[in-house]
Amino acid sequence: MTNEEDLINAMADLEEEKVLDLTNQLLKDGKKPVEIFNIIRKGMTIVGDKFASKEYFLADLIYSAEIFEEINKILMPLIKKSGDSKQLGKVVMGTVKNDIHDIGKNIVIGLLRAEGIDVIDLGVDKPIESFIEAIKKEKPKAVGLSGLLTLAIDSMKKTIEAIKSLDPNIPVIVGGGPVDADTCKYVNANDWAPDAVEAVKVFKKYLD
Repeated sequence: MTNEEDLINAMADLEEEKVLDLTNQLLKDGKKPVEIFNIIRKGMTIVGDKFASKEYFLADLIYSAEIFEEINKILMPLIKKSGDSKQLGKVVMGTVKNDIHDIGKNIVIGLLRAEGIDVIDLGVDKPIESFIEAIKKEKPKAVGLSGLLTLAIDSMKKTIEAIKSLDPNIPVIVGGGPVDADTCKYVNANDWAPDAVEAVKVFKKYLD
């Protein structure tokens, strides 16, 4: 078995130490950082499949995102320096005003970055102005709004009203505990996702 196959399997099996060791070994062997990044993405895809099939649970998904972020810290500076980075697009994401929950958001961000999507993370409890300023500055292809509390729904609605006033064509995707198809329609979002794995598919649909 090659180191590349070992790395895919280590990522899929959530073996953090082995993932880090193999990543560093491949770098020493002269493997391009962007190629290693793509190898790890394959492992993350398997993690997503295992979550979808209920072999993995939320805790496993959180852990996979944490492992990926550790690898991201190693590889992304090297990829940017080499000029090999090919981003699918840029997304602005944050938890809306009156909600401080970020676990779901952080998982989605980790999985999106694993797909080669540039994510600007605004953080939690962000007022409308934060999203508007970020959209003006970053010019993203899509915006993600997260919220776990029921009272976050009205914050989503007001935030989307402001975003659509600024740019009626920018897709806004919502997600979180209380979000479903009816919520999506109520807040006037373009789309929604029931979980982190599905969120990646939804975002990619608007970024392709």
